[in-house]
Amino acid sequence: MDIVVFGAGSLGSLVGGVLARDHDVTLVARKPHARAVRESGLRLEGVDEDGPTRVFPTATTDGTELEADLAVVTVKSFDTASAATALATGSVDAVLSLQNGMGNEATLASRLDVPILAGTATYGAILREPGVVECTGHGDIVLGDRAGGQSALAARVGDAFAVSGLETTVADDMPRRLWAKLAVNAGINPVTALTATENGAILAEPANDLARAATRETARIARACDVSLSNREALAEMEAVAEATAANTSSMSQDVLAGRRTEIDAINGYVVDRAADHSLEVPTNRTLATLVETWERGRDLR
Repeated sequence: MDIVVFGAGSLGSLVGGVLARDHDVTLVARKPHARAVRESGLRLEGVDEDGPTRVFPTATTDGTELEADLAVVTVKSFDTASAATALATGSVDAVLSLQNGMGNEATLASRLDVPILAGTATYGAILREPGVVECTGHGDIVLGDRAGGQSALAARVGDAFAVSGLETTVADDMPRRLWAKLAVNAGINPVTALTATENGAILAEPANDLARAATRETARIARACDVSLSNREALAEMEAVAEATAANTSSMSQDVLAGRRTEIDAINGYVVDRAADHSLEVPTNRTLATLVETWERGRDLR
């Protein structure tokens, strides 16, 4: 399969690098990383028990006029529209979003006349330096039709991922899975970002009450959007993820520590927006979103 990975940072480079063992992969990456991959290949660390391996995908900084069977989009949520615009100049048969937050699939679908798959990824990855990506935690990829239901395309993409060694599940309930992931992120990400703590911090007081409130509100809005997600299920998943990744730094916390714009709009901000659609109040999510947005504005990131 010919695959483009649009946004080859940490996760994109890991997924693209593993796929490059069995498929023709093009990474769309920032200049230093793309140059290093072109010159020396991509070094994968922590993927195989036998030690680091090196693969040789194509790498470019130009995401326009590309041709592929599949484009895997891994850019930050606020760059989704520009990624879709670039992909529209080429020819791709399908697109899979492996992004944080909600609304990415709708943005892609509004700009690309091809099937759009939704996905989640729980692999941990760090781009150690240009040309070197490390798998910091083995997880899985779940993908399927963005509206739910069976999908022959999703099954074909799932097979292609599994052949390369990526733990992959093809699901027929992606709307629920996306909302469940959003509930997890809404509870963990902003609290750890605002307090410069690791994920495990939200398991103890006083952060636990705050994280649980944000998660419960998110589950409530999911149900308002006709997605079956109970408070109990959302809370159990949020706390299970926090416990399993207790020593990890959330993606939003990493962004704040690095002085980068966050994906708050697609996480807590998305909950606030959907709540407004249904005339519901989500005070915890609104407060967390406002605080992170204020931090971004104070640093001219918005």
